[in-house]
Amino acid sequence: MTEPAAQPAPPALPVTFRPTRTRAVLLSVGLAMFATITAVAFLLETLSAGERISFVFTAVLLTSVLVLLSRPKVVADEDGVTVVNLTSTRRLEWAQILRVNLRPGDPWVFLDLSDGTSLPALGIQPGVARAQAVGDARALRALAEARGTGATDH
Repeated sequence: MTEPAAQPAPPALPVTFRPTRTRAVLLSVGLAMFATITAVAFLLETLSAGERISFVFTAVLLTSVLVLLSRPKVVADEDGVTVVNLTSTRRLEWAQILRVNLRPGDPWVFLDLSDGTSLPALGIQPGVARAQAVGDARALRALAEARGTGATDH
């Protein structure tokens, strides 16, 4: 594979990367599931009040899981990057990001960090919208190269 002749221009900051189609599907399914289970709880006349509450509680629990799965995003601003994954948030300075990787078969972007570790960034994932994820990964890579340790003008 040959390298492109020119690097893409970094996007204007601040910018948020997130899997919008996946998020829309998860939130829509969560809302539909909550409405359906709650409706069933109130339409079944044979259920007691406690059983109805348990139906609604189950609907809330299942919907909460889908909301949690829709949480990931990557926010880039002048000072660095905030990576929001399922249950954690990590703030990085630009200089901490050595490389932005999205290799064929990767489920999401990985950030190689200056401390020798790699941080998954679930906010950029090629699952449903591969073209968007590749474009977002390139944009984040361009930002990291322009603002991080690899920048030639710093």
